[in-house]
Amino acid sequence: MKKYILTLSLLAIVLVGCHNDSFTISGTIDGGANKTVWLEEIAPDGPLFIDSIRLDSKGRFKYTYKMPYRSMYNLHVSADNYIVTLPDYGERLKIDGSWDNLSLTYTISGSPESQSLWELQQVSNEGAQVLRQLVDTSDFYAVQLARGLVDDATVVEKHKMTDSIYHAAFAEQQKYMCNFIDNNQGSLATLIAHYKPFNNRPLIDARNPEALEWYDRVLEGLQQRYPDNPHTVRFQTTTERLRSSFSEE
Repeated sequence: MKKYILTLSLLAIVLVGCHNDSFTISGTIDGGANKTVWLEEIAPDGPLFIDSIRLDSKGRFKYTYKMPYRSMYNLHVSADNYIVTLPDYGERLKIDGSWDNLSLTYTISGSPESQSLWELQQVSNEGAQVLRQLVDTSDFYAVQLARGLVDDATVVEKHKMTDSIYHAAFAEQQKYMCNFIDNNQGSLATLIAHYKPFNNRPLIDARNPEALEWYDRVLEGLQQRYPDNPHTVRFQTTTERLRSSFSEE
């Protein structure tokens, strides 16, 4: 009996070992019946297509992928509608959302670092909402001015107000991203935060010498946790080039 139990234990260890280099992603996408999504790695040298995944008649899917190294993966329903995940070995990610607005509606479980990216995305979504409101306000007063319903002074005053709101929103997003990097040091998620834009404007601007401090913080954490990971190696090269460019000025 002891030999039998020992054999089962060893078999269980072997089975776990066979799957600890993979992750499984599954879930349900409302409105996605019989449609196709695709999985893409955010590789160090750029996006890398992994595979297409067919959803069933209820919008459900399941896919297992063997990771050659820790990396980030996009799940796309279209070129500009996707979510970013950061699975660890052996994790089972569960994703639910709506086909039309996956990036705005999705929820995720089964992967702590992917959950952190979800929280990061929620903050970005809030910033995007502020931008949409500012654009709507500007458009509204432009139309009012064209119709002669307001004067130039009113429009100028409204522009000052929207500019103030914009700068405050940018500063809030920037503060959050920097705090995110500090609170998640060593995670590949810091790379996502590091390159986050606001209205196509980088929150950590590589043209500003002060940005080098944040490059170094991200790199230090990655080198401690993933010294040989291709993302770390690539980011080290990027940081060294940036440092060199500032020293040459």
